[in-house]
Amino acid sequence: MSGRSKKKISNRVAIRDTINPIFFITIILILCAFLSYVIPAGEYQRVTDEVTGYELIDPDSFSFIERSPINLLSFMMSVTMGFQRASDIIFGLLIIGGAFGIINGTGALNVGLANLLARNKKRSILFIPLTMLLFGLGSAYCANYEEFLVFFPIILACSITLGFDSITAVAIIFCAATAGYGGAITNAYTEGKAQEIAGITRYSGSELRTPLFFVLLMAAIVYVSIYAKMVKKSPKLSNCYAYDIEFNRDKRINLSNIPKLSLRQIFVLVIFLCGMLYMVYGITVKGYYIDEMAGILLLTGIICGFVGGLKINDVCRTFEKGMHDMLLPVTMIGLANSCIYIMEQANIMDTVLYYLSQVLAKFPGSMVAVGMFVMHEIFNVFVPSGSTQAAITMPLMVPLADATGITRQTATLAFQLGDAFTNILFPTSGEVLAALAICRVPFNKWVKFLFPLFIIWWVISFLFIMYAVKIGF
Repeated sequence: MSGRSKKKISNRVAIRDTINPIFFITIILILCAFLSYVIPAGEYQRVTDEVTGYELIDPDSFSFIERSPINLLSFMMSVTMGFQRASDIIFGLLIIGGAFGIINGTGALNVGLANLLARNKKRSILFIPLTMLLFGLGSAYCANYEEFLVFFPIILACSITLGFDSITAVAIIFCAATAGYGGAITNAYTEGKAQEIAGITRYSGSELRTPLFFVLLMAAIVYVSIYAKMVKKSPKLSNCYAYDIEFNRDKRINLSNIPKLSLRQIFVLVIFLCGMLYMVYGITVKGYYIDEMAGILLLTGIICGFVGGLKINDVCRTFEKGMHDMLLPVTMIGLANSCIYIMEQANIMDTVLYYLSQVLAKFPGSMVAVGMFVMHEIFNVFVPSGSTQAAITMPLMVPLADATGITRQTATLAFQLGDAFTNILFPTSGEVLAALAICRVPFNKWVKFLFPLFIIWWVISFLFIMYAVKIGF
C-alpha cells in the first residue's frame, strides 16, 4: 500500500473516531440531568419593575425548595422542549438555508466570488481584518450575533479558497462578534438592559467601552491572522486539515479557470446584494430579527432562482437541499436549549447563582469587580442569553457594588465582559455549535484553537476592570 493511501486511511480513521457533535451534546444533556440530583433546588422570587417592565429577581428572597430531579420521561421530553424554546431561530435558519440553496443553485454566487477573490488574491490576508472589523462593529453597536449564521457559507467558501481553513471561517465571524459583545458600545441586550436595571444612563461610559472594544477586536484579529497565515503557508498545521479535505473540498472556488459572469448571473448578484443590504438596514435601523431576515432572504432567493434561469422544480429541489444542509446546525441549537430546559425544570439555576453570589461576597473590596466578571463568566455557561442573565444577576450585583464602594457603571462593565467570552467556548451556546456544524469543525479542535485567545481576552478584561475601579468609572 502506498504512503498516500495509508495517509488517506489514517485521516478517515481520525475523523471516524471523533465524537459526533450530536453525541457530544447528548453527553452534556446527561450531565445536566445528573446535576439535577446533585445540586439542591432553590428559587428567587420574581417581581415586575414598574418603570422598565422587566421581570427581576428579589435578591433577598432566595430559599431552598423541594428537589425536583429530572426523570427519564422529562429527560426525553427535554429534546422536544429545547427545540420549541429555539423554534424561531431553528425555523428561521432552515428557511435561510433553503434560500441560500436556491441562490447557490444559479451558480452566480460562486462565479462572482471567484472573480472577486481572483482579483484580490495577492491581498488575501487583508480579508481577515476587514471582515472581522465589520462583524465586530455589528455586534458592538447593533448586538448582532445569531444573525451572523447566515454569512457562514460565504465566509467558509472564501476562507477555503484563499488557503485558510474552516476554523478560520468560524473565528472570523464569532471571534469578532465576541469582541463586539465584550466591548459593547450600544448593545441593547447586554449593556443597555444591565444599565437600566442598575439605574444609570443607557449606553453611558462609551469613553472606556470604545477603546475596550477595539483592544479586544485587535487581539482577535492579530491572533486569527497569525493562525491563518500559518495554515496558508503549511496547510497540514491546520487543526482541521483532515476534516477540510473530507468535508470542505467542494467549498473551494476554482480560481484558475474562472468563467465570465453571464447577464443572468449579474442580475442575480445585484438582486442578492440588494436583499443583503436591505436585511442589514432592517437589522440596524428597524430592529429586524430572525423572522424578518428569513422572509427577506426567502423572497430574494426565489427571485434570484427565476432570474437565474432555474425552473420551478429546480427552485424546489435547491431549496430542499439548502434546508438539508442546515439540519445539523439547527439540531445543535435545539439540543443546546434542551440543556437549559433541564436546569430550569430542576430549579437549579437560581441555586447556582446563589452559591456564586455567596462566594463573591467574600472577595476583598478592591477585587469585587474582578470577581463579578468571573462569576458572570461561570453563570454564562448556564444562561447564555445576555438579556436573561442581566435580569437575573444585576439585581444582586447593584447592592453589592454599592456596599463595596464600586460604581454601578463598573459593575455593569464586569457583567458585560462576563457575558461575552464563554459563549464561544462552552457547548451550551447553540449558535457556536451551529457554526461549527456548518463548517464541520469538531468542538475539541475549536477549543484547542480558541483557548489561548480566551486567556488573552481575560487578561485584557482584568486590566480594564481594575483600571475602571481605580478611576471610579
